[in-house]
Amino acid sequence: MGDVTIIIVSFNTRAELEACLASIAAAPPSVPHRVVVVDNASSDGTPEALRRHWPGVRLIASDRNLGFAAANNLAIREAGSEFVLLLNSDTLVPAGAIDTLVRTLESDPGAVAAGPRLVGADGRPEISFGSMMGPFSELRQKALGRLYARRTPAAVAWIERQVRRPHRPDWVSGACLIVRRADALAAGLFDDRYFLYAEDVDFCAALRSSGRYILFTPATEVVHLRGASRRQRPAETERAYRRSQVAFYEKHHPRWAPLLRVYLRLRGALPEA
Repeated sequence: MGDVTIIIVSFNTRAELEACLASIAAAPPSVPHRVVVVDNASSDGTPEALRRHWPGVRLIASDRNLGFAAANNLAIREAGSEFVLLLNSDTLVPAGAIDTLVRTLESDPGAVAAGPRLVGADGRPEISFGSMMGPFSELRQKALGRLYARRTPAAVAWIERQVRRPHRPDWVSGACLIVRRADALAAGLFDDRYFLYAEDVDFCAALRSSGRYILFTPATEVVHLRGASRRQRPAETERAYRRSQVAFYEKHHPRWAPLLRVYLRLRGALPEA
């Protein structure tokens, strides 16, 4: 089985990050592995805590907040492993999960990347995969999310069927995504114009351009506590989301981009250039 670099990007999520690291340390993968944390200039003592309590973790301490895409790129470039596992700081990794992800990707040469089933703290599965982002798929994804949150029976039944079966969506969530390092490099890594949000969808599109597919594998389950950074700076995070959304449409749907800008302007949500 090949080796893996576990890459975690952190920004002011010290408590969540330490819980994530503890979950890995409690049942470390049997595959040769290394944990790398890229800290985006946190002000909550994260770098100091890592140096003091986690000496086995490789820390890349940025002097500014690079965003999710650029921070991951730093660590991917440095990694010398066959696989890289991108992992959010607000996740908890059960025993065997990383080994299963490595084994799944290693045994399927047609798969260029894979993601597990993500569940919340309450055990409820997330919609952590989907079709290529666009105006209609976004509407569908948001509608499904709202109906699922309201526990609408039809939506609950559909989503719970989807999260139980392996399939090949256009993207899986960057909260937990495994890819061969060589394939990540061949795809050009993450597009760092995305500071936060949409970077995983764009990255999966670049990976799929090789003619292979993205794999959703429910054989592995990872807990995703969600939104620690967002809760701290909700307005700033919303602006980052809208900037990424506009950048994504300009890149992938240029005919729709002007309409998106008009829509956001009418809502008072158009981000500054």
